[in-house]
Amino acid sequence: MGRAVQATMATRGPMRLCCFLSGVLLLSFIIPSALAEERFYEFVVKETTVKRLCQTNKIITVNGQFPGPTIEVNSGDTLVIRAVNMAQYNVTLHWHGLRQLRNGWADGPEFVTQCPIRPGSSYTYRYTTEGQEGTLWWHAHSSWLRATVHGALIIHPKKGLPYPFPKPAKEFPVLLAEWWRRDPISVIRQSMITGAPPNISDTILINGQPGDFLPCSSQETSIIPVVAGETNLLRITNAAMNSELFVSLAGHKMTVVAADAQYTKPFQTNVVLVGPGQTTDVLVTANAAPGRYYLTARVYASARGVPFDNTTATAIFQYKNAPGCADTSTGANAGFSGQQGRPRSSGHPGRAGPAPMLPYMPANNDTNAATVFSNSIRSPGPVKVPGPVTQELFTTVGFGLFNCRPGPFCQGPNNTRFGASMNNVSFQLPNTVSLLQAHYHHIPGVFTEDFPAFPPVIFDFTSQNIPRALWQPVKGTRLYRVKFGAVVQIVFQDTGIFAAEEHPMHIHGYHFYVLATGFGNYNPRRDEAKFNMVDPPSRNTIGVPVGGWAVVRFKADNPGVWLVHCHIDAHLTGGLAMALVVEDGKAELESTVPPPLDLPICGL
Repeated sequence: MGRAVQATMATRGPMRLCCFLSGVLLLSFIIPSALAEERFYEFVVKETTVKRLCQTNKIITVNGQFPGPTIEVNSGDTLVIRAVNMAQYNVTLHWHGLRQLRNGWADGPEFVTQCPIRPGSSYTYRYTTEGQEGTLWWHAHSSWLRATVHGALIIHPKKGLPYPFPKPAKEFPVLLAEWWRRDPISVIRQSMITGAPPNISDTILINGQPGDFLPCSSQETSIIPVVAGETNLLRITNAAMNSELFVSLAGHKMTVVAADAQYTKPFQTNVVLVGPGQTTDVLVTANAAPGRYYLTARVYASARGVPFDNTTATAIFQYKNAPGCADTSTGANAGFSGQQGRPRSSGHPGRAGPAPMLPYMPANNDTNAATVFSNSIRSPGPVKVPGPVTQELFTTVGFGLFNCRPGPFCQGPNNTRFGASMNNVSFQLPNTVSLLQAHYHHIPGVFTEDFPAFPPVIFDFTSQNIPRALWQPVKGTRLYRVKFGAVVQIVFQDTGIFAAEEHPMHIHGYHFYVLATGFGNYNPRRDEAKFNMVDPPSRNTIGVPVGGWAVVRFKADNPGVWLVHCHIDAHLTGGLAMALVVEDGKAELESTVPPPLDLPICGL
């Protein structure tokens, strides 16, 4: 954790439980004295100079760190984070996977739950972490700033309570990202001007570094120091903008124990698939011959004929006192500091040693490997799936092309402008007030509530020969109203328009049960029999299979306006999003809380 965070972080508490019963002495041994704490951070968003791929770049960071600071709390703690914008761009921050119960004002997506924090301004996010444990993350939710403005958010069990697995010796955040030699903001701005898809990244990163296979990078490759016989926890987060990623570790099995801050039924694997926005926690026992082993990340490219970043990022899983290796137990060459293994940004003299072993890596287009992994994730035991369904959405997710006059602003495929949509609606954000403000204050003319519950035209969604008349979506800010307490089921259906591709769909404000996924066109008469009603996984982001579908279900118990979108930012920018308006309930604690006094104001 950087000095800027250390200087401003404080804990106020703990509250102590007072008992007046005769059993106070006995209870003091079994009830934790510290129930919850309030933790304060200051996040200064600013320009920072870094060097990657032999080139010096100015990037936007938090507190000068890339990746950004790791936030660590215990379940039930309250976080107070003052975001100060000293950069030249507008910014908001999103706490990915936090439910933000009744408190959409702290959720963060620009023009959805708040107006942006203007340069020179600040906003304080305040929220609690009740009922959630595991690995989440935070990131900018404004333009493409999240390419470099992101970090881990780790929620430990309440004090005094254990993990549902043996306590690991150490824990290491593993943040995956993408890197452009150009300013990511200029990359997306060029795309928005020309209408062409944005340029692909120049490399994948692990903990901010490309690793040994990229130029000018091997001296800074991230090292994960381990001790023979110990079991460590790797907290893997895909913070990449546009790429799903395979993660492999040479010489060791990985045991998956959590995904999206929800515990899972443990299973062993050689390969982990993480889509943008997703997290996966794995236990790794250092039971191989002491030495050096590569941890690798490479793209899962599900779309045929679409360019992708073909680099392989590496980190090194390095045993303490391995033959021929420098000591990684102390000093800067440890690569991490503290029990929770926060990455350091200083030098790495522990780089010397024998060549690490390479792991098995799936081919970039190995959909079978992706499917096997995703289908292995289950809840730890039987769960109560909400039902019966009272509101159902069936929505297509995919690309579209806007017709335009050939020229410099029409450089998409076949002289069009690239776009994306859900149920043929290409989502447009407002720019004068946020959707949540418009909903809360009953401001007319900002959005409509006519998002279609079913595709306006039924066709062979996954065909490779869809009529061109169906390729052009319509633009709109169209939301879907949900009654408080409704049991909502959403079917996400990929399409073959332009190209079928796996879409990691994220629902803000909710976790949901993934009842089933499959390939082809969803058919309820056939596919409902495949629903897992016993132990379906609980996620906040689900990969809709390439040329396939996914069915999710949740109870609408969180009022407000909640964005639903593809977490591939090239698709989100193109309009692959919509929003749910969840009504207030009737009870006192079933309505959106009033907005904070320092909520940013939209400029004219």
